[in-house]
Amino acid sequence: MLEIGERPWGKYYVLEDEPHYKLKRIEVNPGQRLSYQYHHHRQEFWTIVEGEAVVILDEVENHLKYGESIHIPLGSKHRIENRSSQIVVFIEVQTGTYFGEDDIVRLDDDYERK
Repeated sequence: MLEIGERPWGKYYVLEDEPHYKLKRIEVNPGQRLSYQYHHHRQEFWTIVEGEAVVILDEVENHLKYGESIHIPLGSKHRIENRSSQIVVFIEVQTGTYFGEDDIVRLDDDYERK
Protein backbone atom coordinates (compact mmCIF):
# COMPACT_ATOMS: atom_id res chain seq x y z
CA MET A 1 0.00 0.00 0.00
CA LEU A 2 1.50 3.34 -1.03
CA GLU A 3 -0.91 5.55 0.90
CA ILE A 4 -4.05 5.22 3.03
CA GLY A 5 -6.38 8.20 3.34
CA GLU A 6 -9.08 8.51 5.98
CA ARG A 7 -12.04 10.66 4.93
CA PRO A 8 -15.37 11.52 6.61
CA TRP A 9 -17.16 9.27 4.08
CA GLY A 10 -14.78 6.28 4.32
CA LYS A 11 -11.25 5.41 3.24
CA TYR A 12 -9.02 5.11 0.17
CA TYR A 13 -5.92 3.08 -0.57
CA VAL A 14 -3.43 4.06 -3.26
CA LEU A 15 -2.34 0.80 -4.90
CA GLU A 16 -0.22 2.23 -7.73
CA ASP A 17 1.08 5.76 -8.37
CA GLU A 18 2.84 5.96 -11.71
CA PRO A 19 3.67 8.93 -13.96
CA HIS A 20 0.76 8.20 -16.32
CA TYR A 21 -1.85 6.62 -14.03
CA LYS A 22 -2.95 6.19 -10.41
CA LEU A 23 -4.89 3.21 -9.04
CA LYS A 24 -7.02 3.38 -5.87
CA ARG A 25 -9.31 1.13 -3.85
CA ILE A 26 -12.05 3.30 -2.33
CA GLU A 27 -14.50 2.36 0.44
CA VAL A 28 -17.67 4.39 0.99
CA ASN A 29 -19.44 3.81 4.30
CA PRO A 30 -23.21 3.19 4.43
CA GLY A 31 -25.25 6.38 4.02
CA GLN A 32 -22.23 8.45 2.92
CA ARG A 33 -21.20 10.15 -0.30
CA LEU A 34 -18.21 11.92 -1.77
CA SER A 35 -18.32 15.58 -2.75
CA TYR A 36 -19.83 16.64 -6.08
CA GLN A 37 -16.63 17.54 -7.91
CA TYR A 38 -14.61 17.71 -11.11
CA HIS A 39 -10.95 17.67 -12.13
CA HIS A 40 -8.81 19.77 -14.48
CA HIS A 41 -6.07 17.21 -15.11
CA ARG A 42 -7.50 13.70 -14.97
CA GLN A 43 -10.28 11.41 -16.04
CA GLU A 44 -11.39 8.43 -13.96
CA PHE A 45 -12.80 4.97 -14.54
CA TRP A 46 -14.72 3.39 -11.64
CA THR A 47 -15.58 -0.31 -11.22
CA ILE A 48 -17.79 -1.49 -8.35
CA VAL A 49 -16.30 -4.53 -6.62
CA GLU A 50 -18.56 -4.65 -3.55
CA GLY A 51 -22.06 -3.33 -2.84
CA GLU A 52 -24.32 -1.07 -4.87
CA ALA A 53 -23.74 2.62 -5.57
CA VAL A 54 -25.36 5.62 -7.16
CA VAL A 55 -23.02 7.66 -9.34
CA ILE A 56 -24.10 11.18 -10.25
CA LEU A 57 -22.41 12.11 -13.53
CA ASP A 58 -23.19 15.60 -14.85
CA GLU A 59 -26.46 15.59 -12.86
CA VAL A 60 -27.62 12.16 -14.16
CA GLU A 61 -28.09 9.27 -11.68
CA ASN A 62 -26.47 5.96 -12.62
CA HIS A 63 -27.12 2.87 -10.46
CA LEU A 64 -24.17 0.48 -10.41
CA LYS A 65 -23.66 -2.91 -8.79
CA TYR A 66 -20.86 -5.48 -8.59
CA GLY A 67 -18.84 -5.69 -11.80
CA GLU A 68 -20.32 -2.59 -13.40
CA SER A 69 -18.19 0.38 -14.43
CA ILE A 70 -18.51 4.01 -15.40
CA HIS A 71 -16.18 6.42 -17.16
CA ILE A 72 -15.77 9.91 -15.63
CA PRO A 73 -14.46 12.15 -18.45
CA LEU A 74 -12.07 15.02 -17.78
CA GLY A 75 -14.02 18.02 -16.46
CA SER A 76 -17.25 16.08 -15.81
CA LYS A 77 -19.05 16.78 -12.55
CA HIS A 78 -19.41 13.61 -10.49
CA ARG A 79 -19.94 11.97 -7.10
CA ILE A 80 -20.60 8.49 -5.76
CA GLU A 81 -23.20 7.78 -3.08
CA ASN A 82 -23.80 4.77 -0.87
CA ARG A 83 -27.52 4.76 -0.11
CA SER A 84 -27.44 1.23 1.29
CA SER A 85 -26.66 -0.27 4.70
CA GLN A 86 -23.60 -2.15 3.33
CA ILE A 87 -20.17 -0.78 2.45
CA VAL A 88 -19.47 0.12 -1.19
CA VAL A 89 -16.01 -0.62 -2.57
CA PHE A 90 -14.83 0.49 -5.98
CA ILE A 91 -11.60 0.56 -7.94
CA GLU A 92 -10.61 3.89 -9.45
CA VAL A 93 -8.18 4.21 -12.34
CA GLN A 94 -7.03 7.78 -12.94
CA THR A 95 -5.34 8.78 -16.21
CA GLY A 96 -4.16 12.22 -17.22
CA THR A 97 -1.34 14.65 -16.50
CA TYR A 98 -1.63 15.21 -12.71
CA PHE A 99 -3.12 13.12 -9.90
CA GLY A 100 -2.75 15.23 -6.75
CA GLU A 101 -5.60 15.59 -4.26
CA ASP A 102 -5.48 19.36 -4.91
CA ASP A 103 -6.99 18.73 -8.38
CA ILE A 104 -10.39 18.24 -6.74
CA VAL A 105 -12.77 21.14 -7.40
CA ARG A 106 -15.65 20.65 -4.94
CA LEU A 107 -19.04 22.04 -5.99
CA ASP A 108 -21.02 20.54 -3.08
CA ASP A 109 -19.72 18.78 0.01
CA ASP A 110 -21.60 17.35 2.99
CA TYR A 111 -18.53 17.93 5.18
CA GLU A 112 -17.95 21.59 4.19
CA ARG A 113 -14.47 20.99 2.76
CA LYS A 114 -13.12 23.49 0.23
